[in-house]
Formats: sequence, C-alpha cells, structure tokens
Amino acid sequence: MPRAVLFDLDGTLVDSRADLATGVNLTRVDLGLPPLEPAQVAGFVGDGVRKLLTRSLPECPGRLEEALELNRGHYGRHLLDATRLYPGVQAALEAARAKGFRLAVVTNKPREFTLPILEGLGVLDLFSAVVAGGDCPDLKPDPKPLLLALERCGSGAEGSWIAGDHHTDLEAGRRAGVKRCLCRYGFGTPGGETWDLAVENLRELASHLTS
Repeated sequence: MPRAVLFDLDGTLVDSRADLATGVNLTRVDLGLPPLEPAQVAGFVGDGVRKLLTRSLPECPGRLEEALELNRGHYGRHLLDATRLYPGVQAALEAARAKGFRLAVVTNKPREFTLPILEGLGVLDLFSAVVAGGDCPDLKPDPKPLLLALERCGSGAEGSWIAGDHHTDLEAGRRAGVKRCLCRYGFGTPGGETWDLAVENLRELASHLTS
C-alpha cells in the first residue's frame, strides 16, 4: 500500500497571513470596527473560518453569520494578492512524489478558497487528494479529514505523515495514527502536542522521507 504525506495549507504550504488579514479587516470595517494587526489575525488561524471570525470579532458576537458572508466575499477577492508558497515547498512536493509518496492537502479552509489557491500557485496537480473544510462533518483536530485523505490516496496510516504548523494538525495526526512533522516556520503553535520530526523548511521533510 503506498504511503502518503498529508499537508496542512495555511502556515505549511502557503504564507497567507496578509490575505487572511485583508479579508478579516475589510469585514471589520464593514461592521464599523477598526482593523487588526496582521500578526494578531494570524494567531487566530487554524480552527476554520467560523473560529477565525469569532476570535477576530469579539465586539459583535451576534453578527457572526453576517460576518461570514462578508468575509467570504472579501477573502475570495483577495486570496491570491500576497499569498505565496513557502520557500522549498514545490521542490519538496516533487521530491516526495518522485519517491512514490501520495500527496494530499488536508485543511480546515473551505474548498471554494483552497482549490483556487493551489491552482493559482501551480501545485494543484501534484496532489492525489484535497480534503477541505466542509468535506467532513468535523474539522481538524478530529482525525476524520486525515482518514478521508488517506482513503482517497489509497494509503494507510502506517508509514504516512501529516505536516503542519498548528496543534490541530498534530492532534489530528496522533488520533489518525500517522507520523507528525511540525513546520516551525509557520504561524501556528504546537500547544501541548508532540511530533516525530520538526523542520524549518519543507525540504528537510522531503530529505527525511527520501533518505
């Protein structure tokens, strides 16, 4: 059975901090609120868009559904303004794929944003599967999205990996029974989770997998 490497998106494959902050801040302005610092918004990322907006809009908890619709439009118009692959990502993906690993993206970001980002950055065709927010009843840290990605890759948990920058990735990986790579260069935090490998660049994971 082929092994798989599952990748988180934001903070792992792509640096999307500026565009996420743009979407949030345009939404805040629409609601009569001042913008937040991009670094503050980045700290709210990792648990899906509902949690992102709940954390970004503490002043108006009763307007979440309105904020979700506003943010959907704003972020959709700006999701590739500044978002870029992290250095070494494309080479790492190609190296792992050449070694026989099946690749998948497992993200809490909705599919309507995930696919245009991957396509716009020229890496969509490298993945055997994309599991995005809404594809499963639960988001990471629930293991179901990872298990679905493994199924779509035709892979099992043994010998497979999850690479991510956030404790939700590490917890989901632990619960799914795959090895875990912490991407220290991202904007998430590991929380109380542990990992099998920590890297400062995704090329280090590719070297580990292909050695």
